[in-house]
Amino acid sequence: MGMVDFIDIGKRYGNTTALELINLSVERGEFLTLLGPSGSGKTTLLNLIAGLIKPTTGKLLIDGKDTASLSPGERGLGMVFQNYALMPHMTVFENIAFPLRVRRVAEKDIKRRVREVLDLVRLSNVEQRRPKELSGGQQQRVSLARCIVYCPSLILMDEPLGALDKKLREQMQFEIKQLHADLGITMVNVTHDQEEALTLSDRIVLMNNGAIEQIGTPSELYFSPRTVFAADFIGQGNFFDARMISADDGHFEVETAGLRLRCAGARRPGKAGDALTVLVRPENFVLRAADAARVAPAENCLRADVVDHLILGGTVKHRVRLAGNKEITVQQSNHPGTRLYGKGESVQVCFLPESAIALQPSDKG
Repeated sequence: MGMVDFIDIGKRYGNTTALELINLSVERGEFLTLLGPSGSGKTTLLNLIAGLIKPTTGKLLIDGKDTASLSPGERGLGMVFQNYALMPHMTVFENIAFPLRVRRVAEKDIKRRVREVLDLVRLSNVEQRRPKELSGGQQQRVSLARCIVYCPSLILMDEPLGALDKKLREQMQFEIKQLHADLGITMVNVTHDQEEALTLSDRIVLMNNGAIEQIGTPSELYFSPRTVFAADFIGQGNFFDARMISADDGHFEVETAGLRLRCAGARRPGKAGDALTVLVRPENFVLRAADAARVAPAENCLRADVVDHLILGGTVKHRVRLAGNKEITVQQSNHPGTRLYGKGESVQVCFLPESAIALQPSDKG
């Protein structure tokens, strides 16, 4: 039994189904992210744990206890919000001390505990400032400190980094990850940001249309997606609608738009003649001049014409057009020796069979 257990949980609003038969266990001490597009059901799951709404069907357990009769205040959890929810008229110290004062903790213990968490989130030098005097990242750290000061057994976070700019968001990801490692508290995070989910999580629950699409570690979801939806939502991908030609010894050959590709993988997609979708991530392609020699005999090398390229700091992306007007994206590291190909230039794009992921075409959508 986990820290949180969803058992056949369903949630409906009138004739609209928000969640359908959710079975999920959140392990003690893990960082679990509920990931998905708007309307997928991730926030509904979080609100069920918080006690802000009740399930239509099924049972929800927290620390082994049925929550049917537990109010939000009786669940022993803390919440961190996107908008920080700090009280503007209070100092940083007073904001963090507030939940302890509500619980009638002795003043000497309040001072000790607040200063401990201020040190933990590296804000001991701003305890007398008010929220408006802090940066967005500092305000979110105050929000986290206020949450952990009373030692909850479970922390819920609803888009906690959504209001921050990219640089601050990345900085806070490292800080939250370190905080989780230091404290060992179970954390459940809601986000639609794939990079945030991949960076922070022990496991990710990918939601789609009120159901769980896939559960796994960040590596499992990125390198072994089970559906086209999962492959497309987590990271970037180039998808080829293909047909199986043959399969042997863990390898299979497919045909797409008149091209033959050799692929490999533990999940064989079907038999000869079956339709399938092949995924190759942009970073798994190698871009070479049209007359360059093939490096490995097993490589798939395709002729292409460059559409354009984008320089993104440490990476460069080339958009290229294959035979049949199929366009794909190729991503490379950008360094002083990286060759940039211009519009209309002929190139070849190559990838190893092990880089291809086979998916059922019925998974689309």
